[in-house]
Amino acid sequence: MARRFPLLPTLLMMPLLGLAEQPARVADQPLRVTTDNDAYCQVLLGRIGAAPAASSPTAAQLAEAGRQLCTNGHPRTGIAKLRRALRVAMAEAD
Repeated sequence: MARRFPLLPTLLMMPLLGLAEQPARVADQPLRVTTDNDAYCQVLLGRIGAAPAASSPTAAQLAEAGRQLCTNGHPRTGIAKLRRALRVAMAEAD
């Protein structure tokens, strides 16, 4: 018989082991609140355009797909594509 929650005993013992008391690492940048709307799509498009490798084929293709999704009323999916394009552009710049 398979166990449904194999990590449950470990999660329950975390406080006893001191694992739950470690503070989470906070990024150096301040927290940004975002919404799933066209304005945030434009913010991401601006950030992609400013990225050094924004003209790479993969980043450009993802950015265009994200822009089209945002324009056609699918901001959530468009934002996901734009974020991926930004990650690709930043990774290819390194």
